[in-house]
Amino acid sequence: MKLPLQLLMLAAVLLAFTSCSEALSENRGPTAPDFALPDLNGTVHHLDDYRGEKVYLLFWASWCSICLSGLNEMEELIESDEDFIVLTIVSPGTYAERNPKEFKAWFSTIDHDGDFIVLLDEGGKTFNQYQLEAYPSSIWIDTDGKIIEQHTGHVTNYDILELMNSIH
Repeated sequence: MKLPLQLLMLAAVLLAFTSCSEALSENRGPTAPDFALPDLNGTVHHLDDYRGEKVYLLFWASWCSICLSGLNEMEELIESDEDFIVLTIVSPGTYAERNPKEFKAWFSTIDHDGDFIVLLDEGGKTFNQYQLEAYPSSIWIDTDGKIIEQHTGHVTNYDILELMNSIH
């Protein structure tokens, strides 16, 4: 009689561990879609090149007043020398954004530090891959390339850092 009870308890424990393992993997989110996007200087960045590092993606537009009001704050975040990569993405020629030439000319007129990486998503393919609906949109990616969080609207540096510091 003791053996069936012990087997039943062992089965319950194994089932609990299996359920926890599945829940943890579900909470990590899907793998972030890779992209190959040029920056303003023509250097192509692949998301997979940053595997092993935490990445914060900010999708924004030059016509978006919320986006523009957050650019100084974003620059402070970039200059803070945190342990993650910040990539910003615009979609020239789509979603009412300027064409690439006009965007580059406009961006060169605003005050920003050279470390501000702006990737050009012509045609909005990456915007669509991430199933985004509005600007600004933020995505937090862990060192394994998994999407941890996605948010539409302005996010403060404090909130960005809090979440980035909680992931590996």
